[in-house]
Amino acid sequence: MSTENVDGSGLVAVVVADDQSAVREGLVLLLGTLSGITVTGQAADGESAVELVGAVRPQVVLMDLNMPGCGGVEATRRITEAHPDTRVVVLTTYADDESIIGALQAGALGYLTKDATRAEIGRAVLAAAAGQAVLDPGVQQRLLSAVRGAPAAPGPTPGGELAGDNELTPRETEVLVLIAAGQTNREIARTLFVSEATVKTHVNRIFMKTGSRDRAQAIRYAYTHGLADPKA
Repeated sequence: MSTENVDGSGLVAVVVADDQSAVREGLVLLLGTLSGITVTGQAADGESAVELVGAVRPQVVLMDLNMPGCGGVEATRRITEAHPDTRVVVLTTYADDESIIGALQAGALGYLTKDATRAEIGRAVLAAAAGQAVLDPGVQQRLLSAVRGAPAAPGPTPGGELAGDNELTPRETEVLVLIAAGQTNREIARTLFVSEATVKTHVNRIFMKTGSRDRAQAIRYAYTHGLADPKA
């Protein structure tokens, strides 16, 4: 495990966690060529990553999943619980349902496979630092398919009242699933054939009903409450 001092330049501080030294060092070099990003440390396993995040408080962790001891999913869970302002972007060889669900339920905000390009990795890191989800296209397609299988929110009771003031409507559920799939408000508007202003209204209501302060927390809510399932 190694660290570097943050220089206060306003760059997005990143920690790289990967058990393969060649891959880890390659990622450090790659990130060093990207504008707006600085690497503040690297870790060879999940336990070291958790400790390192506590020491240097990066904005983003680029996390492998398959590591000895404390793996990437458990490390992600511990980091997001102890340091909610630190975002985790998974960069892994695996894109199976178990890996995707485990990482996203643990709090990962981004999910890329290791065939991602330099530009894609850079965009994912910067987006995560801004609280936006960025997902591999294959992963995103799995999540979009969940819209059709997402649980319907309770409808009106016989007396005409909703089952609960904080229950999501079917449309809000659709919007939340699309947020979890990494879509922007504009993309959601195009998907659902509604105006962007309408989407913003839905998003604000989702935040209020789920107690989320941003999209990252809303995404976590979607997975912890079974509103988005790549197996659907």
